[in-house]
Amino acid sequence: MKRIIAAAACLSLLVVGVAFAAVGGGDVTIKYKKGQVVFSHDNHVGMGLECTKCHDKPFTDSKSHKTVTMKQMQKGASCGACHNGKTAFTVKGNCKNCHK
Repeated sequence: MKRIIAAAACLSLLVVGVAFAAVGGGDVTIKYKKGQVVFSHDNHVGMGLECTKCHDKPFTDSKSHKTVTMKQMQKGASCGACHNGKTAFTVKGNCKNCHK
């Protein structure tokens, strides 16, 4: 009987652990001539965004995604699709929010 209770407790902990496991692809470092940007999946998923909000549009994956300029982002490309000053802080004039 004790084995059954112990096994049930372990199974319960495993199920709860999986349910609360972090979702996402971790941090993605994007390197530019003028520095780098670290994109945090945890920050974005933690705000309640679903993966499908960004994948596969405007982002596919780090290997096939094309680098865009800040001008293009200010017109809604890439990060600028959400970071437009309405959905999230604007990319214009907030350099230190992303460029460390």
